[in-house]
Amino acid sequence: MNALKDKVCIIAGASSGIGYVTAKLFANEGAKVVVGARRKAELDKLVSEIVAAGGAAVALAGDVADEAYASALVRTAVTNFGGLDVGFNNAGVIAPMGNTTEIALADWQRTLDVNLTSAFLAAKYQIPAMIARGGGSLIFTSTFVGYTVAFPGIATYAASKSGLIGLTQSLAVEFAQQKVRVNALLPGGTDTAMYREMNNNQEARDFITGLYPMRRLATPEEMAKSVLYLASDASSFTTGTALLVDGGVSINRT
Repeated sequence: MNALKDKVCIIAGASSGIGYVTAKLFANEGAKVVVGARRKAELDKLVSEIVAAGGAAVALAGDVADEAYASALVRTAVTNFGGLDVGFNNAGVIAPMGNTTEIALADWQRTLDVNLTSAFLAAKYQIPAMIARGGGSLIFTSTFVGYTVAFPGIATYAASKSGLIGLTQSLAVEFAQQKVRVNALLPGGTDTAMYREMNNNQEARDFITGLYPMRRLATPEEMAKSVLYLASDASSFTTGTALLVDGGVSINRT
């Protein structure tokens, strides 16, 4: 119950799914959390739930692709809770799906902005705050798609998320001596609103589920526990890792 006692954590992309559940788990483990996303009403609901359960949380709504917002999230953590120890940068969007040669440049760019550039901006402002506290844990949500498995029609999404792995590895080496660990979570199929949007009919969902040797998806709670591992001292010798939490889909050939 105290894996993150007295730690200050930013969770971006916290208005639903993995981010929402992770924020509640972090607070339950003793963290003080700053939650961010575009949807203010959902963030306010999350904060209310955390506070009602005895936790500490504040919300700041905004666009993760905006540099001013990346800076403001860190400033909110420092102002309200005295610093920053953990950044879970989980925000992401699904690119328009379909033939890659028909994707509009604006859609490509927006996907990169939200899924990849936002991670650079998060690192730019979160890492100095962590160094000021003597170190910390920076976590990005990537995906197995485009890393160990490929599907047609989602090249923009795969490219944007794969870029996070290179960023993770470079930052891990660059800031290891300042005691900042940097890791990427690579979830498999997780039963979230985003998953249901990408697979919006039963046939598609049955196909995806059939790819997994467990013949099921993950719950957001299962993913949150893996994020907790990366955030906590349990992973003190883990950095630069692309952590597959994918139910075996990357190795399944049956």
